[in-house]
Amino acid sequence: MNQIRKLEWPTLLMLAGCYAIWGLGLWLWSSAPLLSLILAGLGVALHGSLQHEVIHGHPFKAQWLNEALVFPALSIFISYLRFKDTHLQHHFDPALTDPYDDPESNYMDPTVWVRLSPVMQGLCRVNNTLAGRMVIGPVLGTISFLAQDARKMWHGDRRLWLSYALHLGGVALVLLALAWAAMPFWAYLLAVYLGTALLKIRTYLEHRAHDLPRGRTAIVEDRGPLSYLFLNNNFHVVHHCMPHAPWYDLPRLYQDRKEQFRRRNGAYVYRSYAEIFRQYLWRAKEQVPHPIWPVRRSDAD
Repeated sequence: MNQIRKLEWPTLLMLAGCYAIWGLGLWLWSSAPLLSLILAGLGVALHGSLQHEVIHGHPFKAQWLNEALVFPALSIFISYLRFKDTHLQHHFDPALTDPYDDPESNYMDPTVWVRLSPVMQGLCRVNNTLAGRMVIGPVLGTISFLAQDARKMWHGDRRLWLSYALHLGGVALVLLALAWAAMPFWAYLLAVYLGTALLKIRTYLEHRAHDLPRGRTAIVEDRGPLSYLFLNNNFHVVHHCMPHAPWYDLPRLYQDRKEQFRRRNGAYVYRSYAEIFRQYLWRAKEQVPHPIWPVRRSDAD
């Protein structure tokens, strides 16, 4: 049994299931368009979770083989290599939530915030509710991400040119699948939007502003469908402490050291995603400008 576990069968089965769900979604468009959109969107979301798993060295020791498994660009807009680079930078815990040094921060430098127009401030405030993050977050996040990358590419960032050159190959595979399937491209973009919106649920409150790096990462004690869709990344403090642990071990690792993890992150814990929806669907968890930015910039921990 130990030898089977070493092959990471759970991850391989999840990869097979992801492509099966996604492919079924494309194939069902003519007969059941709504179900088709839902299945394709779920496939896009699960693929994003699997890309995250691959970034951390799963399921094989050979990273080139891992990356080949998630090469098709199901999400269309985000380059895998770019995701990999920014996510590994994000794992430098002392910089978590830093508006400049953490690429996945949802906070803004207060001096930048005050220069925004009232319309942009309003959009950012809406985006800080869970409903807003799911409805307008995919557009705001993607446009911001691609605009930053475009500026860097304009100034000659060769790594980014490589990232997007490879990404075009992954997009081409998706376009070939769409040419074979009945789903039109505009409908597939809706599925991508749905998949991205689902992933926004996970990232909504994974991190918070806190004086200490260890207090910035959340735990969501959920074992329902969303936990599987996110490959147990809701046990996020466990993932940050043990980034190379496979997704299927995270719940066990959390249970084995539950009180230790809770002490470590200052009890930044939610019982379930249902609790998060109840609290934050229409209400922002925190403000957009980083609430302790002067402390963060001088924080030596």
